[in-house]
Amino acid sequence: MSDSAPTKAPLRIDGAVLRLVRLPLVTPFTIATGTMTEKVFPLLTLRSGGLEGHAEGVMDPLPDYLEETVAGAMDLLEKVLLPQVLGKTYANPETLARQMAPWRANHMAKATVEMAFWDLWARSLNLPLQTVLGGEGDAIDVGVSLGIGPVAGTVDRVAAHVAQGYKRIKLKVRPGHDIGLLQAVRREFPHAHLTVDANCCYTLSDTALIRQMDDFDLDYIEQPLAWDDIHDHATLQQRIRTPLCLDECIRTVEHARKALQTDAARVINIKVGRSGGHAAARQIHDLSQAFQVPVWCGGMLESGIGRAHNIHLSTLPNFTKPGDTSSASRYFTRDIVEEKLETVDGRMPVPKGAGTGVTLDHDYLARATLSHQELQP
Repeated sequence: MSDSAPTKAPLRIDGAVLRLVRLPLVTPFTIATGTMTEKVFPLLTLRSGGLEGHAEGVMDPLPDYLEETVAGAMDLLEKVLLPQVLGKTYANPETLARQMAPWRANHMAKATVEMAFWDLWARSLNLPLQTVLGGEGDAIDVGVSLGIGPVAGTVDRVAAHVAQGYKRIKLKVRPGHDIGLLQAVRREFPHAHLTVDANCCYTLSDTALIRQMDDFDLDYIEQPLAWDDIHDHATLQQRIRTPLCLDECIRTVEHARKALQTDAARVINIKVGRSGGHAAARQIHDLSQAFQVPVWCGGMLESGIGRAHNIHLSTLPNFTKPGDTSSASRYFTRDIVEEKLETVDGRMPVPKGAGTGVTLDHDYLARATLSHQELQP
């Protein structure tokens, strides 16, 4: 796609609010790299006239998913990225994204600024974010991601989410918690759409074990090998039948191109925050579509702000597999947005209204905020 079609007078970024927010999780969430009991994240508001646009950063406190950290991103946002854009005028979000492009990596920090401007820009047009991104539809299919826990308890959780109508069940796995789990779940749910996510915890020396997963009729195996190794994933794909899906490896459109050209990814998980923002995520979507490779939207335990961005992005046409945009109440007893982002029979409604369609719950946000900075040009 070219630069976004809707046009209006360029927007000047008049100011920004940078918060650090903490939301406790309803239950601990365990994956191969560790256990989370809370979500701590940067929340950015960009202002233009009387309008505001919001986005959140998806980096973790420690670099156990990718290299970026909350502390590093907060520093980069405050001292570099926001001073670069404050007081400037932009015709559309792509022009803002191009201005930040020379800074190497730090895709999540840059995405926080870019996504907030997308929301601001869509609100200035009085259009839903999905419309300016090129999507359509009133709701999207949703899957669920289940963290590591006792096998019997996981089977019970699968049963509960199948009953709620979720379109795909993703099981987090790691060495020693994989084949036995799949045997137990598949025995009880022979027809469920199942996937597994290894979060990089295997190597090519585990090929024989991973090949056993071919017996469980999985939709795909997500990111079994190293977070930065497309080559070994291409090698593994030639040794197994089940399609591989890449997550951590796909941080830029160039990563996507290399994975697609080498058959390292027969499915791609697009995380807009991981990819540098909506402009890059849309490029990855379009490239994957050209290769006839389906995509889906991954989640990072986002609050309602990030979740709404993900929902709107997921209305693009090549998001043909259910994403990780499940009900917010699965993660938080109370969200920082007024709207209830809840699935209905495995479908997530797209928030109505301009921009992301969600509004901050300022009373609760004040209680959840650890730090607060007002920034001016």
